Amino acid sequence: MHIPENYLSPSTCAVLGAVMLPVWYTAVQKVKKEISKEKLPLLGIAAAFSFLSMMFNIPLPGGTTGHAVGGTLIAIIFGPYAACLAVSVALFIQAFFFGDGGILAFGANCFNMAFLLPLSGFFIYSKLKNSVNELLAAGIGSYIGINVASFFAAVEFGIQPLLFTDSTGQALYCPYPLGISIPAMMIGHLTIFGLAEVIFTVFVLSYLKKTSPSILSENQSQNSGGKAIYALAAVLIVFTPLGLLAEGTAWGEWDPEELADQDFLGHILGYTPAGMENGFEFESFFPDYTIAGLPDEFAYILSAIIGTALLVVIFKIFVSVLKVE
Repeated sequence: MHIPENYLSPSTCAVLGAVMLPVWYTAVQKVKKEISKEKLPLLGIAAAFSFLSMMFNIPLPGGTTGHAVGGTLIAIIFGPYAACLAVSVALFIQAFFFGDGGILAFGANCFNMAFLLPLSGFFIYSKLKNSVNELLAAGIGSYIGINVASFFAAVEFGIQPLLFTDSTGQALYCPYPLGISIPAMMIGHLTIFGLAEVIFTVFVLSYLKKTSPSILSENQSQNSGGKAIYALAAVLIVFTPLGLLAEGTAWGEWDPEELADQDFLGHILGYTPAGMENGFEFESFFPDYTIAGLPDEFAYILSAIIGTALLVVIFKIFVSVLKVE
């Protein structure tokens, strides 16, 4: 679901980035008021849960892959606006350091995965939690949340060939219309990827309820249950290389040179959209979680450690910068 560079037009990216500005501002204000100084560093680990969950790629028949996001999980623990901030920072780390998602598309990716996903998932959870089992409510909320995000990403892909073409009628950016982008995105998320989101959300919540229920309470402090949440993050880091077992590329995340060979239109596309071929380029530090000279498995683990460490440090810095009480 990470929209790469140049799949969306610059104007689409600008609009979605502008939409996110007041959302981020509101999220920061909510975090300052609702999360204590002692609790805020744990939001960094929660952001790491999202970061790590997105490294566990899952294969789908047909050669594409997908992943969980964990946005509803964070919203249940810390609140939806804290989840928005946490997932946004995780997405920035992925895009800037690892090239997972475009820099220009950062606002669009945050709109889908950091805004729509946790808010819609938490809304469903909050409506159900008093009438059904809490874990069931969390599972249903997380399933709906990831599919709402997937649908909007599909729409963003699908409107590109309707709005942006060259003089010959060829698409400048993503070439697949709504009739292809929506089913292509939704089939995987309504099935395997949605199930992965449910399993991840319910598993982590069950673990925290048993090992450190105080984490789920509003008055929890940093040291209350902190060991359990850090231990779980360490386990996830160790097992991240399982994400390398999935072959193929997530739908809509092909490199431009791969796109010409795709046949989702019923025939080979046969060209690289000009806006993608001549678009913005950004070289990340560790593209695709690879590190020169290291085997892929070790590079993946080291990337997971780097990403987790950065998120923990960033949210510790937020304690002083945001002047959280």
